Amino acid sequence: MIMRIGTGYDAHRFAENRDLVLGGVKIEYEKGLLGHSDADVLLHAVSDALLGAAALGDIGKYFPDTDTKYKGADSLDMLAAVAELIFDNGYRIANIDSTVIAQEPKLSPYIDEMRVNIARACGIDIGSVSVKATTEEKMGFTGRLEGVSAQAAVLIHNS
Repeated sequence: MIMRIGTGYDAHRFAENRDLVLGGVKIEYEKGLLGHSDADVLLHAVSDALLGAAALGDIGKYFPDTDTKYKGADSLDMLAAVAELIFDNGYRIANIDSTVIAQEPKLSPYIDEMRVNIARACGIDIGSVSVKATTEEKMGFTGRLEGVSAQAAVLIHNS
């Protein structure tokens, strides 16, 4: 069996008049994240980690922000397409571990729903998906409430 590890990172700045969507969940907050798609940093980090593990590039290769068909795109659909690419290339997803970094809002009430969404989009069991949230103790751009970032690590294996 061949096992491969991938990591992903994404960050977006806060913006007025946008929904805050993380892990496919609409979060109640006064601002959203700026981006060409729905700007879901968590799903973008997971997608990049999966693509990286399979050496297939990054989400910009498959969903470029220069293509108008991805304007406002649902990142859950993008993640599902990435998972299908992983499967089509002979791999299975063993597990996903991710962290959202945000000073605000508090994300703990939404974590379980995020895990369900990621598991469903990837066609894996929820027990294989971890989502954590943390702050940077008011340091850096997330600590200054300028935006949100996310990191992900994944393990894939051939069938």
